[in-house]
Amino acid sequence: MICTLCPRRCGALRTENAGNGFCGMPELPVVARAMLHQWEEPCVSGTRGSGAVFFSGCVLGCVFCQNGKISRERFGKPVSAARLREIFEELIGQGAHNINLVSPTPYVPAILEALEKPLPVPVVWNTGGYERVETLRKLEGKVRIWLPDMKYADNALAKAYSGAADYFETAAAAIREMHRQAGDWVMEDGLLKRGVVIRHLLLPGALDNAKAVMDWVAETFRPGQVLFSLMSQYTPQPGAEGLMARRVTGGEYRAALAYMRNVGILDGYCQDSSSARKEYTPVFDLSGV
Repeated sequence: MICTLCPRRCGALRTENAGNGFCGMPELPVVARAMLHQWEEPCVSGTRGSGAVFFSGCVLGCVFCQNGKISRERFGKPVSAARLREIFEELIGQGAHNINLVSPTPYVPAILEALEKPLPVPVVWNTGGYERVETLRKLEGKVRIWLPDMKYADNALAKAYSGAADYFETAAAAIREMHRQAGDWVMEDGLLKRGVVIRHLLLPGALDNAKAVMDWVAETFRPGQVLFSLMSQYTPQPGAEGLMARRVTGGEYRAALAYMRNVGILDGYCQDSSSARKEYTPVFDLSGV
């Protein structure tokens, strides 16, 4: 196929087993791990875990990505849409509260085929937020829980750290579309049944960016419409330099948390400093694939 799925619209020719676009991935889904994930937000992981399917390749180029083995090195195994459906069903059989598609954007056609028959649990779209509204509309009725990042309100940072100079306006439009499809969040017995959880990873030295993201959330959505997750798990990656070579300080995180409360964002989650540990990153070894 000639690919225009993501905002880069690079027009790459993606065949069954090869791809030459920004993501570098073929048309067939490439999966690196399928597992019951216990470290998402409590309303997603629940008590039994979220049925996470980690796809390889990414539409962003974040220098701080903790999943570099699959996003940059593109490790994984190609699977058919039929096998992808089997993976979903196997995770549900293990007790998954939902099916959590992690970085799935390059594989929308195959995912739609795998979801042709509805699943008995919600589908979660777990994404960096850099999405085309036109692509998201193809998923209407298939995805009940949207888990996007809003990484940047500062496009200079977005260009420097993720190679996406149009990130803010693109992610803002995508998140509005996600809320249009899902509606206001609905929780039952501590589990999210539908809705949007907007994540923001606090970056070292980027407190003003975090405040601007929270300003946008508070101005765009009323209380009770979306959930917000402020994350402190930034971990310096090999070769990181300057500010990116250190972790977020306690003072930075406390300031961000105070700002979150001050702008009236009360529905959501925050992490403690123990979340910035390597063991929170899954081992990508093709388990479950």
